[in-house]
Amino acid sequence: MGDAGEGLIDAEARFQERLAEREEERRRAAQPPKVLNPEKQRILRSLTLALADLKRQREHTQSSVRLQQIDKAVSDIDRRLAAL
Repeated sequence: MGDAGEGLIDAEARFQERLAEREEERRRAAQPPKVLNPEKQRILRSLTLALADLKRQREHTQSSVRLQQIDKAVSDIDRRLAAL
């Protein structure tokens, strides 16, 4: 009988945890989503796309001069992203 009682206690604990999780989900859903400034969103999207393009270029570039240029551009974009 001891094992059956422990199973019920475990089930009750899991049930309470699930209730707490659902309550937290409801609270999060009730909060209005963070709205970023549209201009800031545009800049963020632009920098992210530029970064992806530069990384793609880096994979296919063999010129050491171009690699240095790409590295400088990537570090500049990283700096600008950190500033946002």
